[in-house]
Amino acid sequence: MNWGALEALLTGVNKYSTVFGRVWLSMVFVFRVLVFVVAAQRVWGDENKDFVCNTLQPGCSNVCYDHYFPISHIRLWALQLIFVTCPSLLVVGHVKWREQKDLKYTTSHKGRHLYANPGKKRGGLWWTYLFSLVLKAGFDMGFLYVLYHIYEGYDMPKLAQCRLDPCPNVVDCYISRPTEKKIFTLFMVVSACVCIVMCFCEMIYLICKKIHKQLTRHKKNRQQMFAESHELGALAPPRTSQFHHQRVDPTLSRPPSRAPSRTSVHNLANSKKEEAAAAAAATGTGMS
Repeated sequence: MNWGALEALLTGVNKYSTVFGRVWLSMVFVFRVLVFVVAAQRVWGDENKDFVCNTLQPGCSNVCYDHYFPISHIRLWALQLIFVTCPSLLVVGHVKWREQKDLKYTTSHKGRHLYANPGKKRGGLWWTYLFSLVLKAGFDMGFLYVLYHIYEGYDMPKLAQCRLDPCPNVVDCYISRPTEKKIFTLFMVVSACVCIVMCFCEMIYLICKKIHKQLTRHKKNRQQMFAESHELGALAPPRTSQFHHQRVDPTLSRPPSRAPSRTSVHNLANSKKEEAAAAAAATGTGMS
């Protein structure tokens, strides 16, 4: 299979992916596809030929091999990588559809654009991207379950005992390079688990970012509605009431007293004259 063509096709997804998506794509091609192509295929090789049983009964080795290895690890991992990487093509196809739609809209509306950025994860593209993450994580978990269920774990036994027909009795069969195959199996399983975690992290990031945008937009709309409902209009004239009391600021200084009238000045002069006359009479009485 030409994995280079698939890599070149999926490299365009990086333009529309988040940081978690770029890390996921690097994990897939560096730690899974590259290891699969360079090392894993050579380790397994011709498994049926290297599966040796201690019997010369015709067909016994083939039956035992089919019982213990109903599907090869290599072929199962190849299917897993194909199914895991294909959902990313949904995003690429959706973006291409948006670009074609925007081109038709621009042609018919004299240069106007339907999308400011066709690759922006908004509207239907956001849901397509989220759905692709669910598919990728689901396929990885499904294949891990299938691998665990078929081989009853991720271990690779050194000895397999077979009691199936046409074997004459209990036959011991030996698997070539079991330790090396076990190491590669665990490596591929751990790599798939890391990719699943990255998919879940990206889903959480997208959902939290979407909720934050919705809350921010809702808050701005409420502030705008509040400002419009409490906008100041023209000042109305003060209402007059029957009992109007003038308010006096207690912090102001006391107002200056009014100037004395002529009557009060005249009365003050008469009182001074009377006091002077009374004082003179008192003095004369004392001398006599």
